[in-house]
Amino acid sequence: MSTTTYSGGAGLTTGDNKADPVRSRRRFRRIIIIGGALLLIALVVGFIPQWRQRQTATADTNQLAIATVAVVTPTLTLPGSGLDLPAEVKPWQEASIFARANGFLKSWLVDIGAHVNKDQLLAEIDTPDLAQQLQQARSQATLAQKSLEQAKSTNDKWQQLFKQGVVSELDAENMATALATAQANADAFAANLRFLEQELAFQRVTAPFAGTVTVRNVNVGDLINANNTSLEIFHIQQTDPLRVYFRVPQPEAPNIADGQTFDVQIGAESAKTFPGKVVATSEAVSPDSRTMLVQLQVDNSKNEILPGSYATVRLPESVLGKLLILPDNTLIFRGKNLQVGVVDAKGTVELRDVKIGRDFGIQSEILSGVTESDKVIVNPSDSLTTGTIVRIAATPAPPPSPAAAKK
Repeated sequence: MSTTTYSGGAGLTTGDNKADPVRSRRRFRRIIIIGGALLLIALVVGFIPQWRQRQTATADTNQLAIATVAVVTPTLTLPGSGLDLPAEVKPWQEASIFARANGFLKSWLVDIGAHVNKDQLLAEIDTPDLAQQLQQARSQATLAQKSLEQAKSTNDKWQQLFKQGVVSELDAENMATALATAQANADAFAANLRFLEQELAFQRVTAPFAGTVTVRNVNVGDLINANNTSLEIFHIQQTDPLRVYFRVPQPEAPNIADGQTFDVQIGAESAKTFPGKVVATSEAVSPDSRTMLVQLQVDNSKNEILPGSYATVRLPESVLGKLLILPDNTLIFRGKNLQVGVVDAKGTVELRDVKIGRDFGIQSEILSGVTESDKVIVNPSDSLTTGTIVRIAATPAPPPSPAAAKK
């Protein structure tokens, strides 16, 4: 019994010794697995916040890289108080008077500021050379006329003798030729005499029309040369009525018609205005300024307006079209063209060339390049280019005020 128990006891001891390494390995594996899992959990728990923080930082960086811009939309408005346009006052007609006869100035009878009538004598020119030529021409014309009369008498006689058979046909033809030659000489000398008589009439300098003398460039004794076109003896202007010229922008050009009356203000600070009637337009728009030339007729019977004065023509609201207005701080000055930055629905920028019209101080009229529905960037950066992605500010910039505030 004792032996068996011992053996049995020894047998149990041996079995337990064999099972211990297996259990140890399993326990070690569990420890490694649990430790690895805990380490992995610890790594994940520590990495996720950092990863999220990095993602947030990247997103913030990307958001900061997209510029936020304020935009405005062009405003279509009517000028509330009309439109003032610069104008130029011109005489109804004017003339520069030059000499047509050579000689010396004998006398001048009017000075600057003198009001003269049509054909009134202004000055006289002493023409001794012309007088001598005229006397010679008269003598030549008289001699040619006498020769013509003699040739006619001789030819008549020879033609009678030819009919009677006394002279030959050749002699009769020669006499007829001599008569024709004498006739031509007489005509030539008579024409020369008429020309010199007409030239002699130019020794009297007269006014071509009623007006005011504005220039006198000669004095008594001055040498007068008919070929000297640089010496203007007198300058005369007709100042009643007057012509007033101004240019209308292309959008308003179709609204201008003959017979319309506009107020003309003379001088920059003068409050007095004069009615001006449209008498003509150029009926064409200048390709340089995109404007049409308009001519007004203004009464000046009281001589209140001086030719050459600066004037302003006011166009009423009834003839003005609508204006597309943008603030000046939306304009980009690059090279020769003016541009604006337009943002589309996706936030993409497009640079567009625009043409501006009138300047209203802090605003400008836009003739082409944008429409009322476009969103235009305010205060664009110098680095702004087409294709740039931007974000529109939550509070848009206020729209431009009507142009009537200035005009």
